[in-house]
Amino acid sequence: MLLRFGFNEVIIRDRNALKKFVNKMFSEELEKIDWEETTAKIAAKTEHDVIAALNKEVLTVEDFMALISPAAEPYLEQMARLSMKYTQERFGKTISMYIPLYISNACTNFCVYCGFNHNNKFERTTLTEEQIEAECKAIRELGPFENLLIVTGEHPSIAGVDYIEKALKIARPYFNNLSIEVMPLKSEDYYRLTQSGLNGVVCFQETYNKARYNVYHPKGMKSIFDWRVNGFDRMGMAGVHKIGMGVLIGLEDWRTDVAMMAYHLRYLQKKYWKTRYSVNFPRMRPSESGFQPNVTMTDKQLAQVTFAFRIFEHDVDISYSTRENPTFRENMMKLGVTSMSAGSKTEPGGYTHAQEALEQFHVSDERSPIDVANDIRSLGYEVVWKDWDKVFD
Repeated sequence: MLLRFGFNEVIIRDRNALKKFVNKMFSEELEKIDWEETTAKIAAKTEHDVIAALNKEVLTVEDFMALISPAAEPYLEQMARLSMKYTQERFGKTISMYIPLYISNACTNFCVYCGFNHNNKFERTTLTEEQIEAECKAIRELGPFENLLIVTGEHPSIAGVDYIEKALKIARPYFNNLSIEVMPLKSEDYYRLTQSGLNGVVCFQETYNKARYNVYHPKGMKSIFDWRVNGFDRMGMAGVHKIGMGVLIGLEDWRTDVAMMAYHLRYLQKKYWKTRYSVNFPRMRPSESGFQPNVTMTDKQLAQVTFAFRIFEHDVDISYSTRENPTFRENMMKLGVTSMSAGSKTEPGGYTHAQEALEQFHVSDERSPIDVANDIRSLGYEVVWKDWDKVFD
């Protein structure tokens, strides 16, 4: 029988297999992957493992582990050349530009590292419909953006599905490609939003270390690990066109976290094979929370992860936000990154007027969108402001 998840189609001939396929979520797969064992596997990778991975066209997660291991550090130049080759073969010399629109910083979560933490005693801001439209108009004046990422804190009663749907409908006349980064939703809610103009969903698992997840997420809906990690399945079932995933660098061992994300990506690609995917590994930036990272990642290590992901998965979109500094972003643009944000404001209402609204984090690259675009062109690359069109909806 033919099973459809949005535009994803899977042929399953056995009813028992069908039931198992539909009910299975990634949390079940994750139970089979031990965190400590994965950490040890990465540490044990050898020069031989790295060379073998670099000589493969199709890599396994085990190969990916070799490329992010300390054993791969002497091979960064070779990895960079291979990453650039695959990137240009799949994407050409182009960089897709997007911009975030924060519409609410109300949040019921207590994430210890986030400026939106419910404990932070700042006045919360949730934009009205008129304010959302004013922000859309202000963004259009910054540059010819067509890719908009709508962001809210996770507060069901203030920034719930109805509110998000209204925001999508307001933004739709101004932008061709609409994505959201909001609380994880039910599959039927994701489907409902796709009918209102939604093209993509971005969600950060933050860390895949289930044993320590609640150290960083002690209360609120985000404290429920399985609900969050299975949200990507619910997106796939709803037929979301593009799914963005990421881990926050600074919480747990970054090598183990990105390896877990590689497992997750392969699982999703197999099950929802027509969906497009993007990955992101932002390094923690200062915020009002005052949280200090448990682990750090150098520029060299972030480059290594970027190269490794491109070699592992040639078609995945690799995104860098304004968390990263301008020089590093420009260097990595030529070596694996395919999309960037520019001119970002991380507080609601930030595009229409400067105000003391609570930011999620402080940005590092403060160049204007036009300056970023000009710098990209000066390096011989084309700026792509739109990669999806309403005509295809």
